[in-house]
Amino acid sequence: MNPPRIRRRRAADLDGCVAALADVHRVDSYPLNWPADPHRWLREPHPARAWVAVDAAGTIVGHVAVHRLPDPADEPHPEPAAEVARLFVAPAARGLALGSALLARARRWADARGVRLVLDVVADGAAAVALYERTGWRCTGTSTASWAAPDGSPVSLRRYTVGSDAGPASAARRRASRAAASRSSTGSSTSTS
Repeated sequence: MNPPRIRRRRAADLDGCVAALADVHRVDSYPLNWPADPHRWLREPHPARAWVAVDAAGTIVGHVAVHRLPDPADEPHPEPAAEVARLFVAPAARGLALGSALLARARRWADARGVRLVLDVVADGAAAVALYERTGWRCTGTSTASWAAPDGSPVSLRRYTVGSDAGPASAARRRASRAAASRSSTGSSTSTS
């Protein structure tokens, strides 16, 4: 069996995405509140990029999108940021590391553009939290969602960002720091990478 391939999402993919999302919602209650218009929910806010995982039969079995975030007004030189959103893998395609592969695809896109990635996840979503932490994301805080659970109760969120190795600016700072440390400790400029 060929593993599913990941490619950019096309407009024609939305029906397949909604079908996979319906299976995910039935099994995992994601999204917590089923959207009134799931096609629109997948399209908005207008993603900077979205990808799907497609099996050998052409069935959509996974999805992820990246939404650009506005620059914070209180930072003089903010690092561009984008939010990973709408990540899901159909129950029938689990165990193939598609969640990790979709996140890696989003991360390659961000790294190529010098964009820091963030995401929010429902705090009690143990499987999602485990996936993010296993793939190098780190929790940077918690908050209460601006929306409520189906029963009206507040929803706690965990905010994640990719580790400090994301983005070209961070990589350049690490290289400069390693080179300086190497020169000061050994008198040599040999890199340790």
